[in-house]
Amino acid sequence: MQIRLSNAIDKPIYEQITEQIKQAILTGTLKPGDGLPSIRNLAKELKISVMTTKRAYSDLERDGFIVTFPGKGSFVAERNQDFLREELLRQVEEHLQKAVNIAKLAGIQGQEILDLLSLLIEEELE
Repeated sequence: MQIRLSNAIDKPIYEQITEQIKQAILTGTLKPGDGLPSIRNLAKELKISVMTTKRAYSDLERDGFIVTFPGKGSFVAERNQDFLREELLRQVEEHLQKAVNIAKLAGIQGQEILDLLSLLIEEELE
């Protein structure tokens, strides 16, 4: 698992870590039962504070993406397919909202957005 951090984006480092690990789980790069690096090892590898990695892991555990066993480490949690679909749907909604906001700034009307989305879907299915 490769985590890339950027100071150029307006997002805290712990959120960047959390999002990238969630994405790896959702795409199947990380599978249920896979072990994650220890908090200390990840902090050392990324050259960041242990507190930052601890916050990321805490958020992942709170959201049900990982489980932590004291003395054994953190592992990808077994996931319900409905939950995975719901998380992916949430991400799609987030991206579509951004697209709508940009279209609004550009003066693009609703039907034009729908036509563009239809075209993109058709191209993807070919």
